Amino acid sequence: MYLATTGRPDAPPTPSGVRRRVPGTVLALGTVSLVTDVSSEMVTAVLPLYLVLGLGLSPLQFGLLDGLSTGATALVRLLGGATADRGGRHKTVGGLGYALSALSRLGLLLAGGATGWIAGALGADRLGKGIRTAPRDALITLHSPPEDLGRAFGTHRAMDTTGALLGPLAAFALLWATADAYDAVFAVSFCVGTLGVLLWLLFVPGRGALPARPLGAPAAPPARGGLLAALRAPGYRRIVLCAGLLGAATVGDSFLYLLLQQRLDLDATWFPFLPLGAAAVFLLLAVPAGRLADRLGRRLPLLYGHGALLLAYGLLLTPLPGPLVLTGVLVLLGLFYAATDGVLMALTGPHLTEGRQAGGLALVQTAQALARVGAAVAFGAVWTASGPETALVAALAALAAAVCCAARLLPRDPGPGPGGRPGPETSERTD
Repeated sequence: MYLATTGRPDAPPTPSGVRRRVPGTVLALGTVSLVTDVSSEMVTAVLPLYLVLGLGLSPLQFGLLDGLSTGATALVRLLGGATADRGGRHKTVGGLGYALSALSRLGLLLAGGATGWIAGALGADRLGKGIRTAPRDALITLHSPPEDLGRAFGTHRAMDTTGALLGPLAAFALLWATADAYDAVFAVSFCVGTLGVLLWLLFVPGRGALPARPLGAPAAPPARGGLLAALRAPGYRRIVLCAGLLGAATVGDSFLYLLLQQRLDLDATWFPFLPLGAAAVFLLLAVPAGRLADRLGRRLPLLYGHGALLLAYGLLLTPLPGPLVLTGVLVLLGLFYAATDGVLMALTGPHLTEGRQAGGLALVQTAQALARVGAAVAFGAVWTASGPETALVAALAALAAAVCCAARLLPRDPGPGPGGRPGPETSERTD
């Protein structure tokens, strides 16, 4: 069985130089993500203040709560992806994830400071995120022309990041207007999250709305064997390996922001605004990076994006003036995410057979997420034992080695056949 990319198989080839529209489903998914991210980031921005300063939790207790919920997110992605692929239930499973996250805000509102209830609400939020991510990305793959996957994912990620920028601003504005009433933030976040669920139900098509096959075209055979069978495809297997390899050499953003804070001796008041700088760059570059990936192939932008992260590590080790280092690191970090986040999904999509999109994407995301958790633990351990500079030098060396290995292992995009679909002469066999 040959690998094939789904999308719009009935669409005629678009003449070169003619700009195609972003599919309506991608815009609907982007709108849902924008609204949901406003809701999510409102809570994320104030949660450390609420738990540590408001409720008196120690940083260790907060770290345990955050770490356990993050680990659960990575693992539940596989379950969400595999369930969504069974019978094409991407909308149902994704909607369940969005609803679970919205209800978690209500849980925070009703918790009344009880640590157990707060832990349950945080867990529900992360579980919801893990459940919805793979079905949502699978819908982007299913509703986009194969040759435009980079732009489709870039557009979605740009809209998603817009919500991530607006959420903290809305949260701090509410705290200022209500004299630090955290309940007001949780209540508004719940309402906004509920709006995201309604938008998902009303505007995101389900399985029945997927594009029809051309008249007379044979039906694609159902995928058999699950993810283990998908891993028999050499191209997909190498992508999973490289996602884990690169993730294991990627230092968490929080560590980079802490290094910047130490380097510049920033007041703690300004610390929460550091992520907004990188997010703004990501927002500006996500769509251009996706278009470039569609033109050049998705492999090179993915490698160059990790090269930008490598430069950010190096910049933190230089004796350059603090403002220059701050600007450079935030720009490079935003460039890294623009060139890798959606591009990795666009690279993976053409290597998955029909019926395995959600599960296949979930496995790549899980491999990357778990590897990054390991990288964060290792970086923190080296920092504690030998200091931040030693830890950063080790991370730089590890990332350089990982990029070199990925440059040899990452597959290229399958070659286009008629109508922009992968042709049998360049597709890889799964059995």
